[in-house]
Amino acid sequence: MNLALRDMKFSKLRFALTAVGIGLLLGSTMGMIGLYRGIVHEALLIVNDVGADLWVVEGGRAGPFAETSAVPSNLDRRVEGVPGVAATRRFIQYNQQYTIDGKPVRLAVTGIDYPRDSGSWLPLIAGRLFRSTRYEAIADQSTGLIVGDVIRLGHDDYAVVGLTKGQVDMGGDGMFFVTIPDAQAINRVLPSEAVLLNRLAKGRSRMGLGDGGAIGAVMVELKPNADVKTVQNAIKAWGDVEVLTKQEEQEMILNGRLKRLRVQILAFTAMTLLVAGSIISLTIYMLTLEKLHQIALLKLIGARDRVIVGLIVQQALWIGVLAFLVALAISFTLYPNFPRTVLLLVDDLAGIGLALFIISLIASWFAIRRALAVRAQEVLA
Repeated sequence: MNLALRDMKFSKLRFALTAVGIGLLLGSTMGMIGLYRGIVHEALLIVNDVGADLWVVEGGRAGPFAETSAVPSNLDRRVEGVPGVAATRRFIQYNQQYTIDGKPVRLAVTGIDYPRDSGSWLPLIAGRLFRSTRYEAIADQSTGLIVGDVIRLGHDDYAVVGLTKGQVDMGGDGMFFVTIPDAQAINRVLPSEAVLLNRLAKGRSRMGLGDGGAIGAVMVELKPNADVKTVQNAIKAWGDVEVLTKQEEQEMILNGRLKRLRVQILAFTAMTLLVAGSIISLTIYMLTLEKLHQIALLKLIGARDRVIVGLIVQQALWIGVLAFLVALAISFTLYPNFPRTVLLLVDDLAGIGLALFIISLIASWFAIRRALAVRAQEVLA
């Protein structure tokens, strides 16, 4: 006979409410960790998928994702001449708010260096890739646009020819892919007064890099036998640019812009698990106090301490198991419908489950200590 299950039957409501309450706490913890994983995934989307070995950005900066970066749009021609470079592509991305069909929409406008880059790395779910260097766009479905839509950005109309899924930036804004000339044209739209001031400033663009405008970075693909460090140092020697490898770009994002968010998530997780442990501990302790007479009776008839310890520990673990199942049900039911990506990784879920197991064991210690202090003679009290 399992004494723990027998005892739980007499307090079904209390065990159920405790498990549901802790399950809600764990579910929120899973959601926070999953949201952080989703933000990391979205922040590294282009870095991981675009296929660049090196990123040439503005000197002294860690752009184009960790911070702003602006380099001349013809920088790629210089980079092409470096030994070991197989191909180069220009890159630009910026966020702006536009009015589409009378509604404000934030877009992460991303320039594709067509025809060098056809955009074949984009996960299309509808439509096609670029066939023209101007006035075509590929939008993420999160923008609310569909294939065939024509929207006006700046002074020009852009036809949506393709649709992607899951292509959003670190802030959750849907990406709007256009060619480099279109991205520059959209970004150069200024009020008339600003245009006059620019003309007085000898035609310099808003980014201060001449009539040719600016881009965020130059992506570099290396030849198979090229040494990354050699090419990196050769370009760095120019003095006016910074060169980052793919791994360095990832590091800049994770330990730069996302560092504080990661610390906050860890602090929130620790706090939630501490609260869950407190609830389990209080529940088991109160249940133990209610059956001190029965525990004394068990000792009187010769029950060993391990039987009593097993009773308390099993009850704590049952609460933890039920709470974990509730948390999983909440997570896999609600989070797929969230507007931001929530990645529930097996390792993270296993880590939370292990932490809950340890916390349940620790939480039962107070009740065990009280139960073992009961003497058999107290059954006569």
